[in-house]
Amino acid sequence: MDPASQDINLNSPNKGLLSDTMTDVPVDTGTARTSIPEGLTEAEEEELRSELTKVEEEIVTLRQVLAAKERHCGELKRKLGLTPLDGLKQNLSKSWHDVQVSNAYVKTSEKLGEWNEKVTQSDLYLSASSTMEDWSEKLTHSEAYKKTQETLSQAGQKTSAALSNVSSAISRKLGDMRNSATFKSFEDRVGTIKSKVVGGRENGSDNLPSPTGNSDKPLQDHAPF
Repeated sequence: MDPASQDINLNSPNKGLLSDTMTDVPVDTGTARTSIPEGLTEAEEEELRSELTKVEEEIVTLRQVLAAKERHCGELKRKLGLTPLDGLKQNLSKSWHDVQVSNAYVKTSEKLGEWNEKVTQSDLYLSASSTMEDWSEKLTHSEAYKKTQETLSQAGQKTSAALSNVSSAISRKLGDMRNSATFKSFEDRVGTIKSKVVGGRENGSDNLPSPTGNSDKPLQDHAPF
């Protein structure tokens, strides 16, 4: 085995397993002996066959080293918590980057840029753009467009006015209720009860006074609430 394959074996994380697994992979030690090819001497044929055997052995060794490296790589990814999805994302990102820097992508981008410039500068494109601008200007200055805009504006103003009127009516209604005799009677009754509760506590009594007063005679009827 030559020094190149020996270095690979020494650098493998499973270098001690290579000798054990060497017998698991079939090795083609040579092809069936045929007649000497035309133009080769017997010595040259022997030399080529010897080199072929050596290369085949190196291929087997490289396959074993690659398998060991892949197992070691998988173990490292597992310890780092990397999932196959992370590897797929990295591969896709790298592939996209390779595509972007490739000559084909760069040439295609340049060609598309040239086509875009030619299209935007063509007479047909300029004529179509001018026609669209004319249509837009005619539309915005048409009577139908103006009437529609005015109708929408009036509808918005009416809606705002209606909401303002509802709010004013509610506020006015609440003010009328507060100034009514019923509401004032209720306020007076609540004030009387509160004053009696506070006075009873100041005199050291925890008993709440009767809403009808200290006597058994009920209070005069007020206007119904």
